[in-house]
Amino acid sequence: MNILLPLSSSSIDDAMLVNLDKVVCWGFFDLTEGRVKKFEFYDDRHDIQEMIDCVIVASKDDYIWPFMEESIPVLEAPVQREIDDIVEAFLFKELYEITS
Repeated sequence: MNILLPLSSSSIDDAMLVNLDKVVCWGFFDLTEGRVKKFEFYDDRHDIQEMIDCVIVASKDDYIWPFMEESIPVLEAPVQREIDDIVEAFLFKELYEITS
């Protein structure tokens, strides 16, 4: 599963999930069999050539319609901000699906 995150930094150790209006870069990772297989940073999400299976945002109040229009499911991480915490919450189904 390919997952997209709006992040505050392109440093894997310092990056935090941020609201869409504060994105510094996009984190894109492949989660296979419960493990992150690769993690890449992009300045522009439109540079990603692979299919995006899911976007995780910091708030359901973010402007998520561009993702909805592209039929990309959107999940909210209500309290998780660090990448490791978000991956763990995703695996344990602790994120909230945002629907129209």
